[in-house]
Amino acid sequence: MELGAAPARALDQRTTRELTTTARTLLTDHDHEHAHEHDDPAAHRELLSAVRRAAPALSDRTHHACRPVDTRDGLYVLKGLPVDDTALGPTPGHWSAAGAAGALHDVVLLLLSALMGAPLAWEGQQDGRFVHNIVPSPGHERAQTGASSATLLSPHTEDAFHPDRAHLLVLGCLRNHDRVATTAASVRRARLADADVELLSRPLLPILPDAAYTGARAHAGEPPAVATLWRTADGPRLRYDPAYTPLHRAAPAHRAAYRRLADELARVSVAVPLAPGDVLVLDNDLVVHGRVPFRARYDGTDRWLKRTSVRVPGRRTRPAAERHEHGYGQRTVEALA
Repeated sequence: MELGAAPARALDQRTTRELTTTARTLLTDHDHEHAHEHDDPAAHRELLSAVRRAAPALSDRTHHACRPVDTRDGLYVLKGLPVDDTALGPTPGHWSAAGAAGALHDVVLLLLSALMGAPLAWEGQQDGRFVHNIVPSPGHERAQTGASSATLLSPHTEDAFHPDRAHLLVLGCLRNHDRVATTAASVRRARLADADVELLSRPLLPILPDAAYTGARAHAGEPPAVATLWRTADGPRLRYDPAYTPLHRAAPAHRAAYRRLADELARVSVAVPLAPGDVLVLDNDLVVHGRVPFRARYDGTDRWLKRTSVRVPGRRTRPAAERHEHGYGQRTVEALA
């Protein structure tokens, strides 16, 4: 696995000042109207509406930095946003304990996400928040979710179980003293035999909801079989989550093709140790991501990321059959709708 080889887009001081000043103004206006409330500001509709109005007015420089992914890596890192580690406060021990901590960074991330598309929330995850806190949590060390630490978080498509999954995944780093790496692998860099692509393009197996969606896991509907790979005019795309794919149900030939895909993704994977102020943008149809294991201390200094999910309006690059999936009863909400 190659270390740190990710295309970077440096944000100059004028751009970072514009983003932080705009975010601070939006938060100040919001706080004046909601001084009695102490929960996550980025959950409030009024603030989301203000982000929608403010984002288009940002400078051409900021718009250009948020242009679509333009290499076969399927990702890029925005660099240069300021983070004050002391002012940030301790890393929470659970996403639900974060409250308004890092609220300025929430709004900056929403502004960036709004330039890329429409930020999404999931009714069944993190209480419907549009900005998620990704922190290690006691008792979840070996889970296949973002709250884990001691185990490898397997490479996967974000929310692969659902037809309305994000087109883009945006990860903003607030704290990472131990340089814990996010892993990323683009299907556009993988060498795949035509026969394997054809086989994995057949919808033969479902992808089940992950452990972060307790309501989805209790859904009574029959899990729909989905394609792992499909071709588009500009190249292959994928929907991949081996930790939640019942491969034992597949024929030997299908399992072998899936294993070869996994081997290729491992071969082209890069390890990206995000630094505070970095924002990693991944195309969720091209890139699978994960995380290397690390030892969580639960002392307030552990790795802390913020995450948004983004839908790109007008993108029509997924199999038409996905429109008929039930999504295990889970629904998304667009911040800018």
